[in-house]
Amino acid sequence: MKRETATQIIESINKVLRGKLGVSDAVGRAFADKFGDGRAPGVGPTVELLSDRELEVFELLGSGLDTRAIGERLGISIKTVQAYCARIKEKLELSNATELLREALRWFDSHPG
Repeated sequence: MKRETATQIIESINKVLRGKLGVSDAVGRAFADKFGDGRAPGVGPTVELLSDRELEVFELLGSGLDTRAIGERLGISIKTVQAYCARIKEKLELSNATELLREALRWFDSHPG
């Protein structure tokens, strides 16, 4: 955003260089408010149900990568990434890819790393 300080802009650039989403906290909150489903955090299935590889795919989705980029990063096919996404949706009781992406973004935003 135009009003961000130079330090915040540099932090965002560094996040992007690390493969993460480089948006301000305000933009992240606005996105979560607009696209969130209103569920309280911790309600329903949690990412603790996911295998290590499923969690890795989930985190990469939350960082803004698409299935092709995730496959390239992990050295697996797009079909395999899609299979992981299907299992993640099932385990987290998500109906579609939009819900999966929303939850991945929400989780990624709340777990800086």
